[in-house]
Amino acid sequence: MSGNREKSHIIVLPEDEANEKIANGFLLSLNINARSIIIDKYAGGWRKVVSKFLDQLVPEMRKYRACVAILLIDFDCYEGSSHEDRLHKVTGEIPDDLKNRVFVLGVLSEPEKLKAKSRMSFEKIGETLAEGCPETKSELWMDELLKHNEDELSRILVLVRPFLFLV
Repeated sequence: MSGNREKSHIIVLPEDEANEKIANGFLLSLNINARSIIIDKYAGGWRKVVSKFLDQLVPEMRKYRACVAILLIDFDCYEGSSHEDRLHKVTGEIPDDLKNRVFVLGVLSEPEKLKAKSRMSFEKIGETLAEGCPETKSELWMDELLKHNEDELSRILVLVRPFLFLV
């Protein structure tokens, strides 16, 4: 992101390359203020996203009060766990003073399944999701692989609508 970190902005921490491509596709939408989003290099796993967030982003968020974070992870859970289990593990690591500015979003299983199902590239998925915000949720947001994000999406839209969307 160019410009002033004192201005409202979002930092996206993607889990893997697929999530990074989806985030980059989000920036392709004409209704997005792309200068207000920083997409970090993918971390290499959801645990690494949490570590990177705690080690690098927490101090920055405490310094720059206009910073919002999105932890973009897969909810591909194993051994009888659910996406709620993973969400609780991740949100449990978020310091209380930052909980209102940190959001956990992602595909219910893996982005590759969403790509195959939608027959879109990762970048096109991101662009379509951006175009489905903020006023109406696109059909893609309502897909079974993404609809679990609805609560987080509602929370984040209230915060980012004034600086993220151009229309």
